[in-house]
Amino acid sequence: MGADSENTEGLIQVGRVAGAFGVRGEIRITSFTAEPLALVDYKTLVREDGSPGLTLTSGRDAKGSIVVRAKEIETREQAEALRGLKLFIPRDRLPEPEEDEFYVTDLIGLSVQTAEGEVLGVVKAVQDFGAGDLLEIAPAVGGASWYLPFTREAVPEVRIADGVVVAVPPEEVE
Repeated sequence: MGADSENTEGLIQVGRVAGAFGVRGEIRITSFTAEPLALVDYKTLVREDGSPGLTLTSGRDAKGSIVVRAKEIETREQAEALRGLKLFIPRDRLPEPEEDEFYVTDLIGLSVQTAEGEVLGVVKAVQDFGAGDLLEIAPAVGGASWYLPFTREAVPEVRIADGVVVAVPPEEVE
């Protein structure tokens, strides 16, 4: 997943409306799925509160995003009014990950520890501000949250079954 992939009551964010495309009510969506056009296969996307969002009827790739048609949208103005809308699907619509795979949203709530077992905090959120996924860590001992790049160097191991993310603190990352 990636940007803003919050775990909102069993929902996983799969995209965000980037705005209108053209003049006939098409919508540009930034997809957070590994295969962007998978959103069209999911068809029914909901809002953050679980209420109806968009029912996709068709879509195509478009330079880093997808352009879709939705049953609810007929005009450019309607499409533009949705800019910024976060789109979700219920978690149970996703296939189960393979044995040593996981969804990024599964990291939220896991303990962050050094290789030696020192607890650094808990994964509060997974963010992507444009340069790749960052784990937002709520520190074990009060204070402000801090960010850890979700890279092999900074996070050499993820043990979902144990509820642990093994991390190399920023001052130790080369």
